[in-house]
Amino acid sequence: MPLMTAKLQKSKYIGDKAFYKMVLTIAVPIMVQNGISNFVSLLDNLMIGRVGENATNALSGVAIANQLMFVFFLLIFGATAGVGIFTAQYHGLGDVKGVRETFRFKLIANTILCMLSILVFYRYSEPLISLFLKGEGTPEDAAETLEIGLSYMHIMLAGLIPVGLCQAYSGTLRDTGQTRVPMIASLIAIMVNLTGNALLIYGLFGLPALGAAGAAIATVISRFVELGVLVVYTETHKEQHPFIVGAFTHFTVPGHMIKKYILRSLPLMANETLWALGNTVMSQSYSYRSLDAVAALNIQSTIWNLLGVAFLAMGEAVGIVVGQILGSGDMDKAKDTARKMIAFTVFCGVIFGVGMLVVAPFFPMLYNTTDTIREMASSFIFITGVFMPSVSCMHASYFTIRSGGNTLVTMLFDSVFVWAVSVPTAFVLSRFTQLSVFYMLLTIQILDLIKCVVGILLVRSGIWAKNIVK
Repeated sequence: MPLMTAKLQKSKYIGDKAFYKMVLTIAVPIMVQNGISNFVSLLDNLMIGRVGENATNALSGVAIANQLMFVFFLLIFGATAGVGIFTAQYHGLGDVKGVRETFRFKLIANTILCMLSILVFYRYSEPLISLFLKGEGTPEDAAETLEIGLSYMHIMLAGLIPVGLCQAYSGTLRDTGQTRVPMIASLIAIMVNLTGNALLIYGLFGLPALGAAGAAIATVISRFVELGVLVVYTETHKEQHPFIVGAFTHFTVPGHMIKKYILRSLPLMANETLWALGNTVMSQSYSYRSLDAVAALNIQSTIWNLLGVAFLAMGEAVGIVVGQILGSGDMDKAKDTARKMIAFTVFCGVIFGVGMLVVAPFFPMLYNTTDTIREMASSFIFITGVFMPSVSCMHASYFTIRSGGNTLVTMLFDSVFVWAVSVPTAFVLSRFTQLSVFYMLLTIQILDLIKCVVGILLVRSGIWAKNIVK
């Protein structure tokens, strides 16, 4: 009996070869795309962190600008993903018209959000960046960091609209099961970005050495290249992607569907934005203790993003696969698939978490910065490596809950927790205690275990398993 029980438990959380082949077919292209993108981001940081005597200030200025831009990226991600829930379920139902309408809505909504974000960032970039420059450090370093951050951000604003349009195209392709082409488009853009970085950061072949500004210009160019590849591919493969046929004819979306999309998307869009804002506020709290923390967190997040690609991609795969099954109406299969995919995601988190622990003492040595920042970054990498399995569980649970359209529950689980627990804790610890940044970060990571438990309970309850398109 114990042996039989063990086998039943194994079959409950571990799939067969066909299951993992199906999952990896979806997830691997996303892993490759994100992995190479994050590797180029690593090279960006290393290049910027080795230019001139102000390398540390350049690294901090770019890190602050990117932290603020991170809010925009998750705003667009939330808007696209909210409608993407419908896209995946329409595709599972075989409703091409429904997929087409969601694609149109993504294009319109993302363009509007991009234009608003450009206005906000351009108008308030200086006071926003200045919020991160109140910790220990010289006024000269703060002024130089501000100047570099402003220059970098203002250039990056030119690439926001192509980012929004890319999300509409790549999001729709992924939601309908095509993850390979967005990966290829991203790889081409990454190569353009990497080449542009080498030319413009260092000033090769007679070009001006622009440092951080050169990195921003190269990134903007790569955004337009990625968009061009996605548009050309989709327009030339209409048989495989019939949603594009007539997508720009009578460019309208039925009013009752707009209301439906907005009601589902707003909580998710608000969630992603609030979550990103929450993390930005927490980073500001860390910087309040010391300006060195900004550079150290940038180093930590770079390697975390690189080694976290497996479980991050698995989270997206959960949303795509489970969403399509929910659209077909098979709730039992959706629950079983979600359970097994979450287990596999946590397994990926364990493997790459160990990788974080291994590289923690060595990775910061690649940066041309102070010993204090290197030591701080090593400790941050170690902490986040220890907690990577629990973060992977939260990530997969989030996408599972979201796949059934429970965006309000998703918001309560995710961003509300950040603002109710994590943000106040970081604020209090930074302003009213002498606790080091190391222990501040450790405390926040420990509190996230509560969120992990809540996510598991929500998934087990099955309240997320709903069909919203029939």
